Amino acid sequence: MNIKIHRGTHQIGGCVTEYEQDGWHLFVDYGEELPGGPKTGDLQVEGLTHGDLSKSALLITHYHGDHIGNMHKLPKELPIYMGGLGRDIQTILSDRLKSIRPEHKEMLERLKSVNIFKAGKSFDFGPFTIMPVTVDHSAFDAYAFRISTSRASVYHTGDFRMHGFRSSKMEKMLKMYIGKVDYVVCEATNVSRPNATTESELQRSFYHMFKNKGGYIVYLSSTNIDRLFSLYHAALDAHLPFYVDCYQKKVMDTIVNSDSIWTKSELYKYGKYKPIPLECDKKNKGVFFVTDKFIDFLNLKGYVLIARANPRFDNLIEQIPGEKVKILSMWKGYVKEGSPAYNKDLAKSVGEIFELMHTSGHIDMKDMRDFLSILNPKGVIPIHTENPKQFAEEFGNEWQVHLFNDGEYISI
Repeated sequence: MNIKIHRGTHQIGGCVTEYEQDGWHLFVDYGEELPGGPKTGDLQVEGLTHGDLSKSALLITHYHGDHIGNMHKLPKELPIYMGGLGRDIQTILSDRLKSIRPEHKEMLERLKSVNIFKAGKSFDFGPFTIMPVTVDHSAFDAYAFRISTSRASVYHTGDFRMHGFRSSKMEKMLKMYIGKVDYVVCEATNVSRPNATTESELQRSFYHMFKNKGGYIVYLSSTNIDRLFSLYHAALDAHLPFYVDCYQKKVMDTIVNSDSIWTKSELYKYGKYKPIPLECDKKNKGVFFVTDKFIDFLNLKGYVLIARANPRFDNLIEQIPGEKVKILSMWKGYVKEGSPAYNKDLAKSVGEIFELMHTSGHIDMKDMRDFLSILNPKGVIPIHTENPKQFAEEFGNEWQVHLFNDGEYISI
C-alpha cells in the first residue's frame, strides 16, 4: 500500500491523503485551505479531480470546511462516502448559505448523491476494507477510518480529541473495532499544547456563571454541536431562557431527532424547556422582532443568547437594555488583530470586553501519547499540522515518526 499526502504535511487546512494499491485509489478529505493560512492553490490530483476515476473514491471525515469545502468541485462520477448525520448538518448549512455563496448550491446537489456509511460497519472498495468509527471532535458525526488490505493496515484519525463529552469510549472503541494497525496517519494540530480543558469542566464553568442570572451573549460556531448543547443544559440548570435563531434551532432539532449512537445521551435531548427560536421579520431581511413583551421577559428572567457576527444580531443586542456579559466560545485567534485567522466582523461584534470560555476540538499532546500507546503502531505520519518537526521531537523516541513534504509518499 502506498500512502501519499497531497496536502497537509505543513499546514492545518485543506488536507488530502491518498491510499493506493494495485491501481485503486482511496482518498480522504478534499477541503478548503484555512483563511489567512498558507495557500497552495487549486489542488489537482490524478484520479481524484481528473483522469480515470473508475478505481477511485473519496472518504469524508466530517463537515468542517477544511475537510469537505471543495467536495462540490469534484467530478460527479467520483463516489463519495460520508456519515449520514454529518451530511444532514452540512445540508442545513449549505441551504442557509446558498444565497450568499453560490458554491453552496453546488454543494447541495453533490450532497444528494453521496454514499452513507455507518459507524462500526465495514465496507469494501477494490482491495480496501474500510471501517468507519465515530470520534469526538468539535464537529458532530466525525469519523476516523481503519483502512486495510491483505498487505497493510492504517488508522486515519481525522480530527479528534480525548477531552470531550464522548471521549470516554475511545479506548474501548479502538480495541473493539480497530485493533492492531501498521501505521497511524495522525492529526497533529495542537502539537504545542500539553493539555486542554475538558468539555465537562467548561460546562461547569458556564453553569456557575449563569446561576448568577443576568444576560449572557455567547459567540460560537453553530455547528459545534457539543458546545451548543452544553450551553443549553447549563442555561436550563440555571433556570435561564436559552435563545437561538431558526437555523441554530434546526441544527439542534436535527440532532435530537437523529438515530445516532451518541444521541441516546441526555446531553443531546431537550429538557423541560426547549431552546427558544428568535422571531424574525422575513419581509424585512430577517430582522429580529424586538417587542416590549420580549424585553420585559428578558429583564425578568435573564437569558442566554447564542449570537453570530452579523448586523441582525448586532442590532438585536443593541436594543436589549441592561448589563450584558459577552462570551467568546471560539479560538481567540479569530478576534486577535494580526492573527492569520482574524475575523474583523466577529471582533467588532464581540467587542473589546468579553470572557473567553473555550476548549479545543483537537487532541492535546498528553492525550496523544496515551492514544498512540493504545495502538502502538510501527510508524506515525503527522498531518494537519504546522510543525511536524516538533511532533517528531515529542514522540520520535517512542515511535517511528515519518516526516514528508506535500506530494511525497511511503510504501508500507
